[in-house]
Amino acid sequence: MKRALPVLVLSVAGLIPVWRYAPSHDTGSSSAPAQAAASTPSASTSGGTTTTVVSGSLVDTEKGPVRVEVTFDGDEIASVRMLRQPDHPQTTAAVPKLIEETLQAQSADIDTVSGATVTSDGYRESLQAALDAKG
Repeated sequence: MKRALPVLVLSVAGLIPVWRYAPSHDTGSSSAPAQAAASTPSASTSGGTTTTVVSGSLVDTEKGPVRVEVTFDGDEIASVRMLRQPDHPQTTAAVPKLIEETLQAQSADIDTVSGATVTSDGYRESLQAALDAKG
């Protein structure tokens, strides 16, 4: 009986990492992060205002792929949309914060969202690729 409690505690402690494991959604065969090139900007003009839509590069993160699409109104970032994002609760909560900060900063120089560091890094990288592609 004296051994039963330590055995039970150690068994549960050993199973915690198994319960918390989140598998990677990486479909590529390479272990290095792969990036697709940013798309070429598409522009439309209406009433003297030029609207340009640019997709950032696809960034493979530990949690899954991230890709953003940025809509510019002239030189100003009008909106940002996530085209690909990891299926993860922290990511779902972080995306609105990342987009809001991008619209306020008007650049990729934004803070990491606590609890979604990997997604934040991938978001910034894809966003910077879109900004670079716009010129």
